[in-house]
This record gives sequence, structure tokens and C-alpha cells, in this order.
Amino acid sequence: MPSSAGLQSILDALSATARRRGLSDSAWARLAALPRESLSRLRRRQDCDWATLERLAAVLHLRLVPAPVTRELAPDGHFPLGLRREEEERLYQLIRSGDLSADSWRAEGPAFFMAGLAVLLAGSAQFPRRPLLDLAEVLHPGILEIPVYETWLRRTPIEPSRFFAQLRSAA
Repeated sequence: MPSSAGLQSILDALSATARRRGLSDSAWARLAALPRESLSRLRRRQDCDWATLERLAAVLHLRLVPAPVTRELAPDGHFPLGLRREEEERLYQLIRSGDLSADSWRAEGPAFFMAGLAVLLAGSAQFPRRPLLDLAEVLHPGILEIPVYETWLRRTPIEPSRFFAQLRSAA
């Protein structure tokens, strides 16, 4: 079931296609074998079943395909604008796995953001300091310079004390 924002985004895209094809909401709903009021109600709802969306798409000769969520990044691309719970959980899993390959870390977020996270972890006695600092430098050369890391601390969506507490409780 799509999130409220996701549902509205899907409905907006489908509606735009229906309009380009000359279909009113009534005609579109009739072709999808839905009650006339369904589209109006869907636009006010927070959720809907997948089958209804598939029917609306099918009459437009479209198919709904799940796609990975794209991360919203700061304009400079160096930080996620925020971290959803599932994104935090993936970070915790990566950290707990002990995988320190740059490719694995790059896959989880922008290089500057991930480099700063490696430096943050290197400051904790429970993690391998030197390997994490080496990883950080590979991800973003210069991250070990104090002014660069201070920039990371000012801009990161991670609140360090909360992050460490969650990391410990997720283990």
C-alpha cells in the first residue's frame, strides 16, 4: 500500500495521463469499472489498495512497477535531507556487518556523508579506529581535516548520541 505522499504522486501521474488522453474522471473510472466517486475519494484518502491503482493504470495502458525509493539529497548532494527509519536500519546493519569496503559504504549514501559517519564511528572504542579512518579518507579525501569534519558535524542529519544509542540497541 503506497504512503499518502506516494499515493498522491501516483494518482497525479495517472490523472495527467488520463487528461492527455481526453478522459474525464467519470469516463476514466467507468473504464476501470469503479464507482464514479472513487477517484474523488481516492484523492482525499491516505491509502488505497494496489488492485484499484492497477485497474486505473491498466485502462490507460500503463503498468505500475515498484521502484526503489530515491533519496532526497541536499542541493550539493553531500547529505541526505533526512534519514527514514529503514535507511537508519540499513546503516546499522552495514556497521554491524563489519564490512569496510568503500563500495558497500558508497551504496548506502553520498560519499561525504558516509565518510563522516566512518570518522564518527572511529571515535568510539567499540569500532576499529584505523580501518574506519582509512575508509573515510577513501570515501572523501580530506574528511580527516578538522574544518571539513566540523562541516560534516554541522550538516549531518545524524544526531550522534541518538545514533550510538540506537546502534547499541539494534545489536
